[in-house]
Amino acid sequence: MGQAGSSSGKVWDSRTVSTFHALVVGALCLYILLYDDAVNADHVWGDPSLVQLNLAITTGYLISDFLLIIIYWKAIGDIYFIIHHFVALYAYYFVLDRGLLGYFANFRLLAEFSTPFVNQRWFFEVLGYSKSSKSNIINGLLMTVVFFLVRIAVMPIYYSYVASEVGTEAYHRLGFAAQSAWFISSIALDVMNLMWMVKITKGCYKVICLIGQGEAKAHKNGKSD
Repeated sequence: MGQAGSSSGKVWDSRTVSTFHALVVGALCLYILLYDDAVNADHVWGDPSLVQLNLAITTGYLISDFLLIIIYWKAIGDIYFIIHHFVALYAYYFVLDRGLLGYFANFRLLAEFSTPFVNQRWFFEVLGYSKSSKSNIINGLLMTVVFFLVRIAVMPIYYSYVASEVGTEAYHRLGFAAQSAWFISSIALDVMNLMWMVKITKGCYKVICLIGQGEAKAHKNGKSD
């Protein structure tokens, strides 16, 4: 019982840190996309100083979360998170060490905007909120919409930029190792994003079905959630 409580507390701390990390990194990511002229002018070799700062924060978080997952595997172990963290770290190494592909690495960090909603779903569950409560329903709908916008809807934009760079001089200067890391990490992460999107969509459908049920219960009890 004590061990289970300890694990639950660690997960709570981990998700709290995850949410804070997502907000900080997401905000800096958006700032770079809007105002970093160097990276926006040259997507492959533009000065990635701010991007490297953002990735350094993310790298620190991913390593700590990776270790936490291993230590508390029985409570929070998930092979897809292990793969996600490993693939992301593999790709970020080239940006941090060689200062290349800053725009594309930063673009991937848009995905962090969905993380707070995913974590909040877990918080509600631990706190005992009913799945048909207004808080859970609103968060579930927002999670689905934001996840789709920052991880799925942006795919055509991202890969159109990738395609525009393939074959250029800047692309050839990357070398095979960096090119491979770029393509492998992008495809692997997006396959997982699509898998998670399917799972979230199914959950959202169930949430929508619960809306009427939640209203009926609230009317019966004479109060709303």
